[in-house]
Amino acid sequence: MSVKRPKHRPFKVLSSEYLAQRPWFTVRREKVELPTGAIVPEWYILEFPDWVNVIAKTKQGEFVMISQYRHGLGVTRYELVAGCCEEGETPEQSARRELLEETGYTGGTWRQFFLTSANPTNHNNMVYTFLAEGVELVAEQHTEAGEDIEVHLMKAAEVRELLDTDEIIQCTHAAPLWRYFAENPITK
Repeated sequence: MSVKRPKHRPFKVLSSEYLAQRPWFTVRREKVELPTGAIVPEWYILEFPDWVNVIAKTKQGEFVMISQYRHGLGVTRYELVAGCCEEGETPEQSARRELLEETGYTGGTWRQFFLTSANPTNHNNMVYTFLAEGVELVAEQHTEAGEDIEVHLMKAAEVRELLDTDEIIQCTHAAPLWRYFAENPITK
């Protein structure tokens, strides 16, 4: 890396307490002191397991995309396959499991492609995106009770159009796709 990282200036935690510890809602409140000496009496941290995304492409070069309703915004949009890392799994194992469960696709060659955080201000987890090329349909979907997912095969130009028109609104999905298209421009 040619750009030097900024000086690390962590907050000093003066107190910390959990307000809720549920499977999908764990939050703690901390009183912190900034390096400037300022005291912030309430800083909230949302705790999540690490997340994974998959940019999956078939042997024919089609993107394996999904669509599902997102209750927080009340919208249905196209997305990458995604999910949580389960205890005892590496991010790649979790990504492979999610792709198979949500779409029935597996195989191909895999590599970690992108690493980000949804919101480092108050989230404690990372988001690992994998590029899986040459995947094949081998099974039916095996979704969880809280999932209603449709699978879509799309051409690169269609996925790029979704990005260009702000139809992919999940930031942890849009960012790695933008990088993918920056590295793999569509030629006409």
